[in-house]
Amino acid sequence: MKYLFLITILFTLFSCESNYQKNNLPNILIFLGDDMNWNDCEPYGNRIIKTPNIQKLANEGICLDNMFTSTAMCAPTRQQLMTGLYPIRSGGFPNHSIVYDGVKSFANHFRDIGYEIALIGKKHYGPAESFPINYLGGLQHDDGKEENDIFLDKIKPIVSGDKPFFLIVAQNQPHTPWNRGDTNNYPPESLEIPEYMVNSDLTRKGLSSYYGEITYMDSLLGRTLKIINDSEKTQNTISIFTSEQGYIFPFGKWTCYDLGLKTAFIVRWPGKIKPKTRSNATTQYVDVIPTLLEAVGKNPQEMNVGISDYDGNFGFDGKSFLDVLIGAKDEHRDYTFGVHTTRGIINGSESYPIRSIRSKKYKYILNLNHNQLFNNILTAEDYDRPSFLRDEMIPPMFIYRSWIKNAKDKHELEWVKSYQKRPNEELYDLEKDPFEKNNIANQPGYNDVKKDLKEKLKIWMKQQGDKGIETEMTAISRQDRRGKGVWRPYQTKPNQNTNF
Repeated sequence: MKYLFLITILFTLFSCESNYQKNNLPNILIFLGDDMNWNDCEPYGNRIIKTPNIQKLANEGICLDNMFTSTAMCAPTRQQLMTGLYPIRSGGFPNHSIVYDGVKSFANHFRDIGYEIALIGKKHYGPAESFPINYLGGLQHDDGKEENDIFLDKIKPIVSGDKPFFLIVAQNQPHTPWNRGDTNNYPPESLEIPEYMVNSDLTRKGLSSYYGEITYMDSLLGRTLKIINDSEKTQNTISIFTSEQGYIFPFGKWTCYDLGLKTAFIVRWPGKIKPKTRSNATTQYVDVIPTLLEAVGKNPQEMNVGISDYDGNFGFDGKSFLDVLIGAKDEHRDYTFGVHTTRGIINGSESYPIRSIRSKKYKYILNLNHNQLFNNILTAEDYDRPSFLRDEMIPPMFIYRSWIKNAKDKHELEWVKSYQKRPNEELYDLEKDPFEKNNIANQPGYNDVKKDLKEKLKIWMKQQGDKGIETEMTAISRQDRRGKGVWRPYQTKPNQNTNF
């Protein structure tokens, strides 16, 4: 009886300790913008668009000023964020794609730790085995006809539950069609046009609608944070806002320019991250899950992601930047990488693979099939628009045409036309030319820079199993071609053959 009593006491203490540890784990929120430029919010210098909730989050946390996705399309961007793997290695490199069978995501890793895993809004991931997520519903594309595009009340049971939560809020804004938000604060005729855009009536009208949606999206962030605060979970929640990839205007989404790949990234963690701080450290989306794993006490270097790279490594492509968040370091990566495929997108080129590497000073872009025209929805003469785009006020290709028509001089016109017709190699001095308008790849004095970056890009491609044009030609097999969520798996063993 005496021993039974002692065993009971020890078991109780152990259980309490285990529960304490579980309950003491920080909750995690990731709030995703959708097709939003990194600098289109107040914390990143925009003084036109009203984003008070994003600003409040920044005031209470840290802004990362050099965070990048590796591909400017929705599904590949989200899946790299969720897996810590670059798109070609994971298999999710074209748009509306899925990862290879066996790949593990954050949902696998954090579920094993004891987290409740949930997502509300836009899915854009698969297969289900790689993303065992409690899906709370939402619109995959917002046609504006529903009274609500996202029912945030559905997150309340998750947020108020006893288990630590990892919640992703993936609403649709400001992705086209721009059909929500009040544009009265953004009259087209009074808008200042950024230097990386062409001043036209359609540009102004598009920006007005786009800005209105960003303010609307900001209100959704405010509602999300209020739900967490009302549940008294704010102090023990890592709250992240990120803008995803660039906007749909030319030189943004579907490119490897910074307007496509650079993203806003704000993190609040009370008591751990100093408020009102910024970091210039270079980081990438594949680093996020390793960082969050380290934040909850796990060693990301010991994790198995379910698929190896070309060298036989089963670890993440990314690495933790937790030291950056807590102010212990001010550097992280020397280089970030970018990929893009046009196969399988609306009016996409038959084969136009793009690869890029970026240091803090230079961006090198390799257009592997540059003899083709670079095509997408913006360059279409017309197209059979999906139902969710048919009522769009400003079809995207009209905006691009307006840029050609309204270019202010010959130099600007040449830059606009370069969107479609590009050389094999591009090189930009990002300090002198942050919006990548002047290609210096063939200018004297830059051969060594170009050679060095190209070699590093080649090494990275090999490590990823990226065979260039050959990889591009497999892209459609990675998509859901039947439109019913039934995925056609495609898998190939990486090899050394890279098309340069």
